[in-house]
Amino acid sequence: MRILYHLPLSPYARKVRLILAEKRLPFELRSEKVWERRPEYLELNPACTVPTLVEDNGLVVPDSRVICEYLEEAYPDTGLLGRSIGERVETRRLVAWFDEKFAAEVTRNLLWEKTMKQALRLGAPDAGALRAGYTNLKQHLTYIGWLAEHRKWLAGASLSVADFAAAAQLSALDFIGDVDWSAAPAAREWYARMKSRPSFRAILADRVNGQAPPPHYADLDF
Repeated sequence: MRILYHLPLSPYARKVRLILAEKRLPFELRSEKVWERRPEYLELNPACTVPTLVEDNGLVVPDSRVICEYLEEAYPDTGLLGRSIGERVETRRLVAWFDEKFAAEVTRNLLWEKTMKQALRLGAPDAGALRAGYTNLKQHLTYIGWLAEHRKWLAGASLSVADFAAAAQLSALDFIGDVDWSAAPAAREWYARMKSRPSFRAILADRVNGQAPPPHYADLDF
């Protein structure tokens, strides 16, 4: 049984969980409070970040992007990088977009300020960061909607890691009720298709320290 170390609302861990489920690869989840810097975990992943995947044979694979590339090479039957070279390039571009740009402009300003900052007792959320996060989120939703209107999936004709990278970021924000789906109908329709996939079921069942997400979070029809 492979083990995935994660934090429940970490978008990067959610991305890997979704891809493992989409590929129908069994795994066990272990929550890791990275701020505790456990020596045992530092031996697995010196960067002390999540997620980290540990295979049955003892192979340790850290970092969500490294894990995704590894899963594509090790388990190619369900390919999620795209069929053509062009689609694979676009998939990787969009994964970087959501893992880096979206995360920096939106997720850090909202999820970090409203959940992790409080958990670590670092003070109240910064009002300026929240305003920036909500403004940036509207722009990103517009872009996702444009992609969804012009393509079958975000990176092209095939479902890809790009869809899961975007859905992972949005699902974490949706859990805390921060996504105004009415502002981007095309993005909402795409996300409804993602939520309807069997691989999404465990994500929609998540609960964090007794915190309940908004009613629409697990509603496949919003």
